[in-house]
Amino acid sequence: MPDSNPVMRRSAPAVVPALRPSEYTSALIQVLRAEAARVGGARALEIGCGSGVVLAALGTMGAASLCGIDIEPDAIAASTRLLDDLDHGAIAELHQGDMWRPVAGRRFDLIVANLPHFPMEPVEFGGRLPTWSAGGTDGRRLLDPFLEGLADHLAPGGRAVITHNAFDDLARSRELVAQSGLSIKVALTTLVYISPEKLARMTADVLRTESGHTLYRHGPYTFGEMHIVEIAAAGTAI
Repeated sequence: MPDSNPVMRRSAPAVVPALRPSEYTSALIQVLRAEAARVGGARALEIGCGSGVVLAALGTMGAASLCGIDIEPDAIAASTRLLDDLDHGAIAELHQGDMWRPVAGRRFDLIVANLPHFPMEPVEFGGRLPTWSAGGTDGRRLLDPFLEGLADHLAPGGRAVITHNAFDDLARSRELVAQSGLSIKVALTTLVYISPEKLARMTADVLRTESGHTLYRHGPYTFGEMHIVEIAAAGTAI
């Protein structure tokens, strides 16, 4: 009898523990899959490609090309292995570099990002790299330059889909997006678990201000609101 599950037949590439996908990754893929028809034929870019799994999902949805950028060499190696293993290597290009620099002057139909945007300073813990999750004191160290450069890299009619912690001042993001002539909407809001070791590293002012507002504690367990937001040129349907 022929194998009815060709996905399982292929040997899986090694998982890099420091780059393992998170709940943020899952929510991002969920929103992308809900509008998979809009991914078909798209020139796609991911800033902060990590394990490469979001690019792999976009390839499965029919993206015409896949471009990934990450500052970590391990992320580029892991993404390359995964995309090659899933037969997406022919349409993929990976760059080790900082934010928009490797794609200066280029535009894309779809830009996705799950940037480090937790309000904490870089530190290695839980088997993760120091750059993982750390978004600086207010969580916006990478979020702001991403939003400020977005308009220069979106093709006409293009859109971006990104993760955004609710405690990272969504109003500020709306201001930056509007200044660039873009529009923004929240596509999904969900709760993500925040481990005690991560919570202990959260900026004290943010923790104090957001507790009971976007951060919810139930005994020893804490959850935070997280959005998936879509951004596009004003007048473009999102």
